[in-house]
Amino acid sequence: MDNIRLLLGYITIDSQENYFRGAALVTDSRGIPTDFRYTEPVRPTKLERVLYGSALDIYLKEDIILDNLLGAVEAKPSLWLVTDEAIIAPVQKISKFPAVAIATSSRSPMEQSGQCEPTGESGVFMLQADNISAPLRLTVSQDNIPKISQLAQLLTSSAEGMELMEPFSRVARALETVSESESRQ
Repeated sequence: MDNIRLLLGYITIDSQENYFRGAALVTDSRGIPTDFRYTEPVRPTKLERVLYGSALDIYLKEDIILDNLLGAVEAKPSLWLVTDEAIIAPVQKISKFPAVAIATSSRSPMEQSGQCEPTGESGVFMLQADNISAPLRLTVSQDNIPKISQLAQLLTSSAEGMELMEPFSRVARALETVSESESRQ
């Protein structure tokens, strides 16, 4: 696997009580940023909340935030990583690249890095990305179940040079920094 060309994308959508904001960070396999994009806060009006009802979250996340973010990213990753399972399908549809929901687990480490096993839930797998950490919980769409070995290999390869979950905390801190600078203006 060519680690120089491998890019991972991280997407976060932050939804507060009165606004939604998204960010996308693309890194190389060492965790070095190659692209970062974020949206301005989207603040639905009271009328929009009434008119959209329960569809408001879906509309804002998919049609506004993800469309804008994924359209703006210039460095196209091999794989998008998300923490919200609900956005796997829209990320794949808009970007045309696979997306995986990734989460930490409290399970004991598996025997070897690269080991990937189904959990019994459809589309959910445990991946031992490195030799010492707890395995990661991966959730994929139905169309990516046959590709889980390739996706696990991409993640395991990247885990050799970086901590896979760490960029999510950088994205969160970057959004906080942007919010702080906006509030000072």
